Amino acid sequence: MILHLVTDRHRLAGEVSWERARECLIAQARYAVEAGVDVLQIRERDLEARELARLCADFLQAARGSRSRVVVNDRVDVALACGAHGVHLRADSMLPAAVRAMSPRGFLIGRSVHSPEEAEAAAGVVDYFIAGTVWATSSKAGLEQSRLLGAEGLSRIVHRVAVPVLGIGGISLERIAAVAKSGAAGVAAIGLFMGPQQPGGGPSCGAVPLSEPLRSARRQFDTPGGAS
Repeated sequence: MILHLVTDRHRLAGEVSWERARECLIAQARYAVEAGVDVLQIRERDLEARELARLCADFLQAARGSRSRVVVNDRVDVALACGAHGVHLRADSMLPAAVRAMSPRGFLIGRSVHSPEEAEAAAGVVDYFIAGTVWATSSKAGLEQSRLLGAEGLSRIVHRVAVPVLGIGGISLERIAAVAKSGAAGVAAIGLFMGPQQPGGGPSCGAVPLSEPLRSARRQFDTPGGAS
């Protein structure tokens, strides 16, 4: 099972200062590495390049000596400059082949997709896909029901390509078995890797130890019939 954490400092820490949010993100990264999360995706799209690169360096330090990999959402320039392990491209971003041509050997390239056709178009270049939105999620609150993939839509994408596909959107421990049954290689998520939100979304850090919940996720993924 591939576990792919996606950051969101506003959801993790509320509306606090950048320095406080950064401390919370680093705490989240350390807990994730300790729990064996495979990929940490820095998705802080409103940060300026300097602060994004600084955060990337923090995450790389947290992941040093582990098997966890750090990728940057869409900012190929920052990912290359800070020595990240890879980049995750949005569905409407630059072509993966162009990124591959400018990146070093072993550089991970992922891409978001919403249909089998989108996945097929890039299947020969990328290392993995993140397919969504699978189920309704607060991160995509305005998304129409008809645009949700569901487990069946996720399965259609999985069976059209030969690279790993991860499901994203509405991922919870209760839905891990359904993701496994779809044939997906794992999950990407924001909320799955955070503590419960405080009343009023208060200014507290939602970073919590992840070893036990992710151990449960792996058990359910490996035995989708119902072990918990």
